Order: sequence, then structure tokens, then C-alpha cells
Amino acid sequence: MAEKVTFINSRGQSIEISNRLPFLLENIDGKGDVQADIQTSKAPYQDGNTFIDARLQPRPLTLYISIVETSRNGLLEKRQLLSSIFNPNLGKGKLIYENGSTKREIWAVSENVPTFPLGSDNKGQWYQKSIVNLLCPDPYWQDTNPTNIKLEDFVSHFRFPFHFPVRFASRGDSRVLVNIGDAPAPIKVTFRGEVVNPKITNLTTGEFILINYAIPEGYNLIITTDFNGKDVNIVAPDGVETNGMGFIDLSSEFFMLRQGENAISFLSDGGKPEVYVEFRNRYVSV
Repeated sequence: MAEKVTFINSRGQSIEISNRLPFLLENIDGKGDVQADIQTSKAPYQDGNTFIDARLQPRPLTLYISIVETSRNGLLEKRQLLSSIFNPNLGKGKLIYENGSTKREIWAVSENVPTFPLGSDNKGQWYQKSIVNLLCPDPYWQDTNPTNIKLEDFVSHFRFPFHFPVRFASRGDSRVLVNIGDAPAPIKVTFRGEVVNPKITNLTTGEFILINYAIPEGYNLIITTDFNGKDVNIVAPDGVETNGMGFIDLSSEFFMLRQGENAISFLSDGGKPEVYVEFRNRYVSV
């Protein structure tokens, strides 16, 4: 299978660029080469520097496209379509890359309206070359389909017969999630149904998120830990969302899955929710 990219803009318009007419993908630059910001420190009399950290810069991507049509009007229409879909004013869109068994996606915004170079090598009666410059603020490619794991429910801490002080029941489960990507992966945790003081913990790192609130039956609690989209939402049966950030325990951390194995657990003080953990592996290249 040849390389293929599909771009879907914020209005839902999409375009496929591959080895099929009318939009032929000649080349794509930036699939792997992304600059890094190397952070170091230097002490007096030190030879060289001490490495502190490295952070990837936004990823530039350039698409080289040939438009081939069977009529002059058809060529003009395809030029207009390309410009409309890659309109910078529309903000971020989703770019899906496919090559053989590899399929990844990344969010990108057009840096300019597509260019249409002049000259006999670049345009003719029924063909036109074009260059599309994109910038990906988050440099990581991601799985197109997330990994979604359901944490199975169990009940613990019952004591029979009841003697005061009573130790009430808590519900929870733990599973091992494997991040096979090249970077930490943010998670989306969904509690469906009644739950009291839910807590999700990465047992591997000791980080946790605790919500001090009782979620009613029929409601959903959704926690996301993306660096640029940390959020806690309580969703009513009619779809109305309430911001739940004010119910977070102050010791909580919006943790991500580290590379490799992560033992994830949930606990609650009541209710019987269905709990799902969703994540996408992230990669530095395709």
C-alpha cells in the first residue's frame, strides 16, 4: 500500500491525497524530523553542561501534491477545493497518515493557504502542483483508535456481623495497561453510574486523582489528563455538563501513563459504576 494522507478540517470537510487521481501525493516532509529543545545548566568551573531535560518543538509537515484533471474547469474546481479545506482560518484539523500496516493521526493547522507554483514544470493545461505547509502544535503521532479498557468491579472491606465501628464497603479494581509508545500517554477515565468519592490511581507511580463528590445514578463522570486539556466533567442524563474541577482533592495529579506497564486501580466509597480507561499510544515518527 502506497502512502496516503487524509485531512479532516474543523468543519468536517475531508480530502484524500494518495496515488489516486485527482490529488496525487508526491512527497511528505516532517514525518520524523522534529527539533528538540535541550535544557541544560552550567556551574562555575564546569566543563560542558549538565543535561536537565529535552522537549520536542511543534512538528512542521509539508505536503507536495499534484492535481490532475481532465478539463480546465475541473482543475480550477480542485484548486479551490484544496484551498478551502486547508484554510488556516479554520484552525486545527486531523491529519491521518497511512502506509502499509501503519496508521497514525496528528492534529495540524495550515500555516498558509496552499501555494500553486508557476512554471511549466509545475503547471499545465490539466495539471497543477501544490504545496501545503502544516504545523502540528503537539508533535506526537497517535493511534487512530484508542485502547479502551474496562475495569471490572469488586466489593471489599465488608465485615460481618456488623459491630461498631462499622467498616463500610468500597468498590474497585486494578488492571495493567501497557503504553507501547515513545512518550507518556494521557488518559480519559469515565465513571458511568452512581459512584461516591471515586479515585483512580497509577499504582506504578503512586499518582492518583480523587474526586470528593457523589455522582448520582444515570450520570457520568469524565476525567481527562491531556496536558492542554485537563478536565473533570459531570454529565447529566440529558447531556448537560457541569465542571467538576472544584471537587478534586488537592493532592491529586493529572497523571499520564508512563512508557511500559502501568498498574491502574479505581476505588470508591459507594455506588456500582462501570469504569473505563481510554488512551492512545504516542509516537515521535511514522
